[in-house]
Amino acid sequence: MKFTRSAKAQWKGSGKEGKGTISTESTVLQNAQYSFNTRFEDGNGTNPEELIGAAHAGCFSMQLSFLLGESGYTPTSLDVNAKVDFKDGEIVKITLNLIGDVPDIKEDEFKTIAEKAKKICPVSKLLNTEIVLNTKLS
Repeated sequence: MKFTRSAKAQWKGSGKEGKGTISTESTVLQNAQYSFNTRFEDGNGTNPEELIGAAHAGCFSMQLSFLLGESGYTPTSLDVNAKVDFKDGEIVKITLNLIGDVPDIKEDEFKTIAEKAKKICPVSKLLNTEIVLNTKLS
């Protein structure tokens, strides 16, 4: 399988006072606002780190679902929260907090399959940072 996806960003002004917009080809994001305030403070809008977290959580949960299926399990739900830690100009860690509802699976098997998903998820492979995985069955 081969495909290309695209997104675009536009920035106007200085780093601290400027503002930008981010849009995706699918139009799920359409001129979503980002700025110094939304990235480094608590402004209203998005930022690259939360978008990376969303991409990682989405990729990981789908990868895990495929791996569970290959092992004979169908998850009822996989809830993933990705916490992206930024320090001194770089993303230093991403913590994936997973709560899974997977009928008939044992905790150790769930954790093993989730660790494999963490390693082979395309977004995990892309990121050059520490990735921590916490798992819990509901």
